[in-house]
Amino acid sequence: MSMIKATVIFGSFTMISRVLGFVRDIFMAAVLGAGTVSDCFVVAFKLPNFFRRLFAEGAFSASFVPIFSVTLEKGGKEQALRFAEEAFACLAITLLLFVGLMELFTPALIYVMANGFADNATKFDLAVTLTRYTFPFILFVSLVSLLAGILNSLGKFAETAATPIILNLCMISALVFWSGSMETPAHTLAIGVSVAGFIQILFLYRATMKAGYRIRLIMPALTPKVKRLLIVMGPAALGAGVIQLNLLLDMVIASHLPDASMSYLYYADRLNQLPVGVIGVALGTVLLPVLSRNIASGNEAKVVSSQTKAIEMGLFFTIPAAVAFVIVPDDLIHVLLERSNFSAQATIETSTTLAAYAAGLPAYVLAKVFVPGYFARGDTKTPLKFAIVALIINVTLNLILMQYFAHVGLAMATAISAWINVMMLCGGLVLRGQYVIERKLLIRLSKYILCSFIMGGVVWFVEKKVQFLIDGNSVEQIIGLLALVICGIGAYLIASFYTGTVKKEELTAIFSKR
Repeated sequence: MSMIKATVIFGSFTMISRVLGFVRDIFMAAVLGAGTVSDCFVVAFKLPNFFRRLFAEGAFSASFVPIFSVTLEKGGKEQALRFAEEAFACLAITLLLFVGLMELFTPALIYVMANGFADNATKFDLAVTLTRYTFPFILFVSLVSLLAGILNSLGKFAETAATPIILNLCMISALVFWSGSMETPAHTLAIGVSVAGFIQILFLYRATMKAGYRIRLIMPALTPKVKRLLIVMGPAALGAGVIQLNLLLDMVIASHLPDASMSYLYYADRLNQLPVGVIGVALGTVLLPVLSRNIASGNEAKVVSSQTKAIEMGLFFTIPAAVAFVIVPDDLIHVLLERSNFSAQATIETSTTLAAYAAGLPAYVLAKVFVPGYFARGDTKTPLKFAIVALIINVTLNLILMQYFAHVGLAMATAISAWINVMMLCGGLVLRGQYVIERKLLIRLSKYILCSFIMGGVVWFVEKKVQFLIDGNSVEQIIGLLALVICGIGAYLIASFYTGTVKKEELTAIFSKR
């Protein structure tokens, strides 16, 4: 399967998941609103996800996939399966102990990571309770990440991309059917998170068995390959830790801002993460095993070609998305979220935050393209160094910009530091001779920007014409928003074909059986 086609498959399932995720957020906004309860759930939901990205997606996957891919390439299926079982056993026992400790010391965890809540005993206690409900999720989802790494290395991406759909369906069900069964709707929502993690691991375990990789439960042991995994994982964990610390410090700072600040940041980031999740995560997930195999076989030309294709795909989708988020963020938030407990003021605050986040949208995706270029070569230290620099810049800008722009300043700082991180990642590969910025890429980039500005002009013009629909009832709002989206996509595609940015044969190749 070609990298482009694999990315399209992964991205398609991820799109379904992200759309469901936004449906989930619409229900959350309507049921929880933007206030104390929603702030507490945001913290409870972010904390296990913080550690998930640290243990699973951040460090473990980046270390496991290259070693598993090389073992499969050189040692065959039996050796690869044995390594997967050894890694599964070590990860499971470590996470069981970690989750147990975190359940015991949840109050201390909340005090450190959201210490702005400490001044309000009710808010603090609610955050502690909800976090205890959500924290088992990290155990299940981290093991899911290992199983996903196996499937991705085998070129099977559909099942991996489908797992987040389970989380969204469970959370939507909790809000729709059981929101009134406990003290607050946030309680049932938090329990739904952990239930979803358990269902996810059953789903992917069955998928790996069908692929011929039945993971047996064995006693943990520090075998040579596991030691190698831990050695490679160390810097990767620190690097992922720095990135997550970046997000954590944003949360700590936001906890000191007025009520609902965390909610504004959460909802804006969720919409901004739609293209990041669909495009960036898909490209990064597909690219890592591809680069690992090509580097193992010594095909450096294919390595550079694969990264260039990934960059082109990432920019083709994210530049117009960023322009759209900057031009009409208020219309998007108004139609999608403003109902019941989500007020007009919450729409204003969230939309300005979304515009600030969107300025860094292409950078968030490009980082997921460049980092595999280091991890696939076993270099987990360099991205760590760059991440530390980006962290220092982000925190400094947070403290400065929040004085003038409150929660919007945090989003602005995130966007700026993301661009600096990408420039360092790209520059590092270029200086080593491991990547070459081709003239063809620069020409395409200029065309993407031109087409995106043409699209932006069309969207701005159409918005004026459909504003009466955007301000109307629910049906009229949906029609108005669909008109904006369809006109924007249509204008971008027409401009892309007219300028030669995208050719017919390239689209045909994506869907070709070959």
